[in-house]
Amino acid sequence: MPLLHNRVSNAELKQRLMQETFSRITISFYKYVPIVNPQEFRDELYKQFSSLNVFGRIYIAHEGINAQVSIPENAFESFRDYLYAIPGWNGLRLNRAVDDDGKSFWVLAIKVRDKIVADGINDPSFSMENKGKYVDAANMNRLLDDPDTIVVDMRNHYEYEVGHFERAIEIPSDTFREQLPMACEMLKGNEEKNIIMYCTGGIRCEKASAFLLHNGFTNVFHLEGGIIKYAQDAKSQGLELKFHGKNFVFDNRLGERITDEVISTCHQCGNVCDRHVNCENAGCHLLFIQCDACYQKMAGCCSDACKETIHLPLERQQQLRSGVDRGRNIFNKSRERLRPRINRSS
Repeated sequence: MPLLHNRVSNAELKQRLMQETFSRITISFYKYVPIVNPQEFRDELYKQFSSLNVFGRIYIAHEGINAQVSIPENAFESFRDYLYAIPGWNGLRLNRAVDDDGKSFWVLAIKVRDKIVADGINDPSFSMENKGKYVDAANMNRLLDDPDTIVVDMRNHYEYEVGHFERAIEIPSDTFREQLPMACEMLKGNEEKNIIMYCTGGIRCEKASAFLLHNGFTNVFHLEGGIIKYAQDAKSQGLELKFHGKNFVFDNRLGERITDEVISTCHQCGNVCDRHVNCENAGCHLLFIQCDACYQKMAGCCSDACKETIHLPLERQQQLRSGVDRGRNIFNKSRERLRPRINRSS
């Protein structure tokens, strides 16, 4: 019976990845579709993807699947054909990364969750069957040119900080579950206006569009395939890019460049920078923006305390972080800001 979980250390897996002589591509996809037995589906998927040497992070729930994966380029057709052969999955949209070095993942992790994206929705009458209208890149640009259109970014604050669409409204929060009720509150009074929601690959804004419709909004759109597909289509069709900066991604790259503009600053010195890093202190691992100069000065750390910690003996470092759960440790300057309210329509 094939193994259904990884048994190799991260260090060895990273080394194997660096020694590969073939090219990889990074693909993301999701689908809201009923899955009767998520655990059984998960195990079958693990066997199939392992045989194709696929790495990545995949969540499966009764409501569907959410995946970001790295695939050997020569195995892409087999990978796609397998997915398309699943009943109801033919033609599943597979978003290829815009700025890809082939080193996005080095292990395959497939997990069963309650939801494919944590939303905090407990209302049993909520349904994904009633969701907003898809818009493609051309229609996204057309709607953005209308000053009455409201554009809502359904990503976290640290994603918005390094790149976003023109006139996009930030919902300042750390999590999607916080954003949904905040979006409804901020948009009160605009129930009949055109509202476009977007996110990285489409999964969050699709659910957010359904949530707004569930709460009385009427003209809700969401960007098909998210920023990833928009950037690809806009470039291939010669459209003006109305997304500026970098698109944050949840893999080893921590971002893919959409335009050359850098719209954020280093969290330590304030110089122009949009490179996310994790603090080198394993007991901290803070996600923050750090320029090259600060990286050299601080040895990749977020503070003097962390810089001192990484020079301690390894055993002492392990003692310091033993039993400490920092959860999602992310630099957040938005906590100090008041939540804005969108101007009510007259």
